[in-house]
Amino acid sequence: MSQSLVCPETVSSRQFGKKHLFDQDEETCWNSDQGPSQWVTLEFPQRVHVTQLQVQFQGGFSSRHSYLEGSQSGDTLSKIVDFYPEDTNALQTFSIPTVEVDRLKLTFEDTTDFFGRVVIYHLRVLGEKAV
Repeated sequence: MSQSLVCPETVSSRQFGKKHLFDQDEETCWNSDQGPSQWVTLEFPQRVHVTQLQVQFQGGFSSRHSYLEGSQSGDTLSKIVDFYPEDTNALQTFSIPTVEVDRLKLTFEDTTDFFGRVVIYHLRVLGEKAV
């Protein structure tokens, strides 16, 4: 059964409210800087099998094209999947080909905001801990 893989030991490397990516609070959000490409990296305390990604953008501040990369034990990141979010406030779910990683990078390109900003209310990485 899939579960949230983000735990207190998961390290997120991005500024501008990164603690709000995973707090499950409807009143808080993460916002990116401006520019052509925005990203978030996650480093898990152990290897995980990722199966789904859920993202809730603020409408008008989403990405038309995004992709997920992953790696194990400090290896170079490799692309796992491209996905194409809609410009909506709804929680969107994306199936991910099951992959074992301990590091993920989520990149947002082709943003709907003129300045290239992205606003996310919820980001959930689902799957199972590797045995």
